[in-house]
Amino acid sequence: SSPACTELEVVMMDWLGQMLALPDEFLAKSGGEGGGVIQGTASEATLVALLGAKAKITQRVKEQHPEWTDYEILSKLVGYANKQAHSSVERAGLLGGIKFRSLQPASDRRLNGEILREAMDDDIRNGFIPFYVVATLGTTASCVFDDLDSIGDVCKERDIWLHVDAAYAGSAFVCPEYRYLMKGIKKADSFNFNPHKWLLVNFDCSALWLKQPRWIVDAFNVDPLYLKHDQQGSAPDYRHWQIPLGRRFRALKLWFVLRLYGIENLQKHIRKQIALAHLFEKLCSSDERFEIFEEVTMGLVCFRLKGGNEINEELLRRINGRGKIHLVPSKIDDVYFLRLAICSRMSEES
Repeated sequence: SSPACTELEVVMMDWLGQMLALPDEFLAKSGGEGGGVIQGTASEATLVALLGAKAKITQRVKEQHPEWTDYEILSKLVGYANKQAHSSVERAGLLGGIKFRSLQPASDRRLNGEILREAMDDDIRNGFIPFYVVATLGTTASCVFDDLDSIGDVCKERDIWLHVDAAYAGSAFVCPEYRYLMKGIKKADSFNFNPHKWLLVNFDCSALWLKQPRWIVDAFNVDPLYLKHDQQGSAPDYRHWQIPLGRRFRALKLWFVLRLYGIENLQKHIRKQIALAHLFEKLCSSDERFEIFEEVTMGLVCFRLKGGNEINEELLRRINGRGKIHLVPSKIDDVYFLRLAICSRMSEES
């Protein structure tokens, strides 16, 4: 509970939130109850938000059905995400002990409110209780952005916790021209991205903002005498906002990067890498042997050789086998493709 660690973290998470133009209710400076906390990874953030959502729904259901046991309530809870969401989302469901549904997205590979509403109605008819939704901004396989706005409407009208996972792409929101991709962010309950992925901060530093951290504090708070202190309540007690009790001084490296680069240089870094991705896209498009698999919005280019999966698997083996470039493949609807991610700040056009 070091005051220096806590204070700098509060300020850094507000700085970062303002750089992304997050709604004020996520920030400590708003004077409300919202605020940010640095987690180790996005997987942790997804799980922490899920546990908060679980605490919130359990309390609500108990008020409506005092005769139900915790076990009965737990067995009815369902979470939702795009089938293309990161595997850590499904894993959060396993760790949280709840059923998680991976929904088949629309033909544009985006999850939208309509698909979500249908799935929820179906589950409600079968006696289940929807309680948590993860919207992905920038899926791992192909960097597709879920329709946050329409998903947010469904969650708002049903009072269901909406968590936004922008692990990779969230860094790009420091540039105003990419903020259209997070339209609907006002409707979310929690938002997470990894400065350690694309904002030049070294691993591990995952930024999580919560509108109502009290649900997480309530879910995690066990206060034995040996952890009590005189200043309780005067500042956020971050050990209750995460899984481990011990914390590292992660805010310090964020402070160094933000002070060293400044907003303009961080914007230049993002813009340069996206421009390089578009250059590679152009090179692929101008070679009739290749095709682009997904629209390029960030620093990720999904491409493949025209033809079957085998020829692409062989190409990947040859590229990675040389040890100069490392590409990670993916497969969507049985189509195998290669992914070039521009992530090193040393990458140049040459």
